[in-house]
Amino acid sequence: MIGIRREDKNRWERRVPLTPENVSVLVSGQHLEVRVQPSPIRVFPDSAYVDAGATLAEDLSGCRLIFGVKEVPPALLVPGAAYVFFAHVAKGQEHNMPMLRRLMELGCSLVDYEKITDDRKRRLIFFGRHAGWAGMIETLRAIGQRLSVTGVATPLSEVRHAYQYPDLKVAKEHLEGVGQKIARSGLSAGRRPMVFGFSGYGNVSTGAQEVLEWLKPVEIPVADLPSVGVKTPASAAPLVKVVFHEEHLVERREPGRPFDLQEYYDNPERYAGCFEKHLPYLDVLVNAIYWEPRYPRLVTREWARRSYLGGPAPRLKVIGDISCDIEGSIELTLKATEPDNPCFVYLPAEDAIRDGIEGNGPVIMAVDNLPCEIPRESSQYFSSVLREMVLPLSGADWRADFESLDLPSHLKRAVIVHKGELAPSYRYLQKSLEAGSH
Repeated sequence: MIGIRREDKNRWERRVPLTPENVSVLVSGQHLEVRVQPSPIRVFPDSAYVDAGATLAEDLSGCRLIFGVKEVPPALLVPGAAYVFFAHVAKGQEHNMPMLRRLMELGCSLVDYEKITDDRKRRLIFFGRHAGWAGMIETLRAIGQRLSVTGVATPLSEVRHAYQYPDLKVAKEHLEGVGQKIARSGLSAGRRPMVFGFSGYGNVSTGAQEVLEWLKPVEIPVADLPSVGVKTPASAAPLVKVVFHEEHLVERREPGRPFDLQEYYDNPERYAGCFEKHLPYLDVLVNAIYWEPRYPRLVTREWARRSYLGGPAPRLKVIGDISCDIEGSIELTLKATEPDNPCFVYLPAEDAIRDGIEGNGPVIMAVDNLPCEIPRESSQYFSSVLREMVLPLSGADWRADFESLDLPSHLKRAVIVHKGELAPSYRYLQKSLEAGSH
């Protein structure tokens, strides 16, 4: 028997790991017994799961394998169960060490979606594209609202929160209408084109760019940014986009040496950040890169102090930080936000933030759980991929020792804890567990 737990991280989390449609396939086609915790906010109603052949039940203790989306509160963990969810522990995240510790104390096993990868370490199941969709909608709304409070009326002020659209189809139709208005009348008389810069080109960035494409921007190469960014609407499109790759973010510390992507990944200390040279030409930055502390930042507190204090305000008005690493690649991202209050302004003079879109500093959109704003599409895609993994996961003997655990390689490498012990590849987490216990 497998279980699907009720999401309880916050009121916004309406996604499911498996949709009723795919549960029906598992029940009728694979002859699996599925137990589902009831939920008043799940995007698919309880009745749809009953119709699919599942059983509704609060108690999941009889399930040998339990699926969720987000982290499970330690107090709700079932002893001895095998769990599959986004654990957010692989980097030693301090706030999730109590949960990891409790999983181990209860003799549980943990499979982390984030670590389900192919032999080239590429993730096989994710919500990245959906985060990009929702994050770009929220970023468009943020720039529209920011312009409005400064007295600049644009069609972008009509953009709603992502969660306010019934589904992505409605969002697309509405934003295409906004784009048509911009094409007819521009953004404002005498204004330069509005330039959107995207850091990264993976799934998150791809999703964000797809949404901006609904407004029909013109894409330019990075080399053309200084010239295009200052043209008037008479000689350029109202909306322009530019996509930055790694070679645009950093430069070799040793003069005269060319950029080498693999060297940068392996030895980032040989490179210094140079992204700030692009910021004067951007109105909006959409941050969609994977970042670790060993890599240079894109936007720093020091840049904000230099740019916003003691002179004319810089062009950059909004940063859509879809990656949302706190004080990470965008050092100004001091907190994560929620969908109904997605933005704050970083105030360089105070090194502080103010909720909303007003203040002498850039607006930061920093919702850390963006796919939950489009729960139906997110769940449908995710479930279609996960469905193919359920059978090997449910068929595994979770009582066997790790070496004998019979799972395909892409799933076995995602086992972080097995029967209460860290799997060999994740024993480095012991230091984080010990640090959090003091």
